Amino acid sequence: MSTTQSERLRSLLEPLVSSQGLDLEEIEVASVGRKRVLRVVVDSDTGADLDQVADVSRALSAKLDETDAMGEGEYDLEVGTPGAERALTEHRHYVRAEGRLVKFQLSDESELVARILTVDDEGLDLEVPGVKGRKPTARRIAFDDIAKARVQVEFNRKNKNDEENAEEA
Repeated sequence: MSTTQSERLRSLLEPLVSSQGLDLEEIEVASVGRKRVLRVVVDSDTGADLDQVADVSRALSAKLDETDAMGEGEYDLEVGTPGAERALTEHRHYVRAEGRLVKFQLSDESELVARILTVDDEGLDLEVPGVKGRKPTARRIAFDDIAKARVQVEFNRKNKNDEENAEEA
């Protein structure tokens, strides 16, 4: 049974990332011109701040330097967090996206844009925004009915804390 370089890297680096209190979300080895780039994406339930990313980057760099996991030749190590429009592929991703607007591609090939209200082991409780002045509606979908899901960027959404502060004033 052969393993790919990404699988070998994951088994080498995942314990190190976990020891820093983070989850290893993605590993990608890419060629950029003549250079190779190892991209590592980390996250946690509370998010990963810049100091945590820097700490895990140093730890990963040291581990990679003491092994031949990247083979001979130069490479760049890039460690970061998931982007704003991250794909949701694991249960923990959905939990972390509670309160966020998500675009779903469902297994029946329909699309749905809704806000995640709650997540349990079977699926999601959603709030589907109302259209043309209509009130939002509630909807439940099972994980088995989701083909793809991606967080949507919202530029004009008011923060819950902002709304509470406005009520107090």
